[in-house]
Amino acid sequence: EFRWEDQFNLGLDPETARKYHDETLPKEAHKTAHFCSMCGPKFCSMKISQDIRRDAAAQNDAGGSLTEAEAGMAAMSEKFRAGGSVVEVKV
Repeated sequence: EFRWEDQFNLGLDPETARKYHDETLPKEAHKTAHFCSMCGPKFCSMKISQDIRRDAAAQNDAGGSLTEAEAGMAAMSEKFRAGGSVVEVKV
């Protein structure tokens, strides 16, 4: 969640920060918007980060358990050791 008031209050000059914000996004609804005037709503790094976290959580919920992941990693580690523990493979 992006909290504009917190961002303003963290600034060196909260009043000037509010003034600049209000010049670019003057409507009252923009004071609670989850994006800023720099990137806008279609390319907002905060929103993109939030979407990635949400999607990753959904994949983790839909995926296998930690035990399955550890078993898969152990199998791949054994395969790596059996291949001579070499990162570069000749083609």
